[in-house]
This record gives sequence, C-alpha cells and structure tokens, in this order.
Amino acid sequence: MNINPEKHLDMYYQMVLIRRMEERAAELYQQGKIGGFLHLYIGQEAVSTGLIGARLPQDRVITAYRDHGVAVNCGLPVNAILAELLGKATGVSKGRGGSMHMADTSRNFWGGHAIVGSHLPLAAGLALGDQYANKDAVTICMFGDGATNIGYFHEALNLSKVWKLPLLWVCENNQYGMGTTVEHASAVSEIRQKAEGYGIPNERVDGMDIIAVYDASSKAIERVRSGEGPYLLEIMTYRFRGHSMGDPERYREQAEIKKWQEQDPIGIYHSYLLGKKIASSDELTGIEKRAEEDVKAAEAFAQTSPEPTPEELFMDIYVD
Repeated sequence: MNINPEKHLDMYYQMVLIRRMEERAAELYQQGKIGGFLHLYIGQEAVSTGLIGARLPQDRVITAYRDHGVAVNCGLPVNAILAELLGKATGVSKGRGGSMHMADTSRNFWGGHAIVGSHLPLAAGLALGDQYANKDAVTICMFGDGATNIGYFHEALNLSKVWKLPLLWVCENNQYGMGTTVEHASAVSEIRQKAEGYGIPNERVDGMDIIAVYDASSKAIERVRSGEGPYLLEIMTYRFRGHSMGDPERYREQAEIKKWQEQDPIGIYHSYLLGKKIASSDELTGIEKRAEEDVKAAEAFAQTSPEPTPEELFMDIYVD
C-alpha cells in the first residue's frame, strides 16, 4: 500500500463526516424535515471510503439507494447533500431526487439508484462505453447482497465477462436484504461464489477495516485496469441502523447489533492511526471537531436554502 499521512487523515475525516452527517439526517427525518425514504450508511463508512479512496479520477462510481456516504467520498459537498435531503433547490439534484437519487457526473459519480439491482446493467454500459472509447477507466459498481438474487445481477455479470469489461463489481454484504438474512434469501450464502459461475475472479474482504478495503480495492482496480476483465469484491460489513428510518428492526437482536458496534470501523481506524503513529490523539480529535462543525454549517445552508419553484417541475425533462 502507498498511503501517505495526509491521505490517511483525509480518509479518517471522510468517515467521521459521513457518520455525523447521517446522524444529523436521522434527527432531521424524525423532525419531519426530510420526507420519503432515508437509508443511512452508519456502520458501513469504511467500505466506500476505502474503495473510492483507491480509485483514479477517471474511474466511474455507481451505487444503489444507500448513497449518501458514497456521495461524500466522491467529493460532493455536504451542504448540497443535506439540501437535497431537505428537498431544497440547492441540493445535489435540485431537490427533486431526495435520498436515493444523488449524482454528479462531473465527479464521475453516476448516481444512487432506487430499484434494487437496476443499476448493474447501467454499470456494464458505462464500462462498455469506456472500452469502445479506449479510455483508461474502471467502472466501480456497488450493490447490496439482496441485489445478487435479481436477474439484473446475472445478466450484467455475464456480459461483463463475455465482453471483458473494465468493471469492478462490489457487493456490500451488510448481512440483510431489508429484514431478511442472506441465508434465508440466497442459495449461496458466500456471495463472492456467485461470480464463479461466470468465470469472474473474486474475494471476500473485511469491510469494517478500511485498510483491508483500500488494499483489496487498489489491487482489484489495477487488475481490471490492466485489461484482465471484471473482478468481484464481497465486502463484509454491517449497518448499525435499520434498513431505512421506517424499519422497526424486529428481525435482529440488540445483542447482535452491539457485537458489531464493537467493531466500529471508525474506532478501528482511530486505533490504527494512533498505533502506527500516523496521527496523535489531539490531531484526530481536531478532525472530529472539524467534521461536526462542517455538518452544522451544511445544515444551516440547507435549512436556509430556497424551495424549488413550481416552474422547475417542467425543467430538465428533455435533453437540450
């Protein structure tokens, strides 16, 4: 691995920023200021931070509906993310997309997608386009374990192998598809094995350890970039909150949640940075305070931003 101290501290900042942003989003939802669905990324911060931290600027990222953290890692401003959650005109998608539809193609973030598995064929299309254009780019497609039981998954993986596309498939296995365990929904409980049926190399990674994620992602991305075709990572993680804010969570025990919370990815990274003498305790505390202040400032921006005008309902419907 080649991670300099500055990058380490930046990745730590991103993880804490995601956590604080999502915690505040949950409070705003409970206050009735955020409507619709809200899927939080709390507990999974090491996955997207390590994965996207390993990409190059030309590499595309596309994901499912749990997309707020991914948006942060792709460089979208927190004020625009919170404004989108609040339905404001200054939001990432001008207040029209909400929680599940954030995108910024200028940063090569090709969006969150609400329909389970629907973005996998789109990822194949993005990679095919880059292949046709002879671009030195990798498409990174993130999806949940539940999406691997959908037809889109199998169609997209098959074509990615047939056409030898520059595509990194990333399954964020957080143990549950909504309220159903992987074991109760999938004939194959080790998701990475599903890639074997298409001759796609694969591996499992500890998603609570950002260093493990970054290391595996770096190697996988470079392998794909070299022209060897698609690769699949199954990153094992856990969401500390419910599937969405409306989830009563009757399907799992508090003891299970507590056990996973003891493996908090932010806490693991904090200990790593101290143990390797990459940062002092005071430095990390300062980063945490900065993240909290940035979220407060972003919320103030979002709260005072204007609502979309009625006329905007008719804008951006057709391509110019």
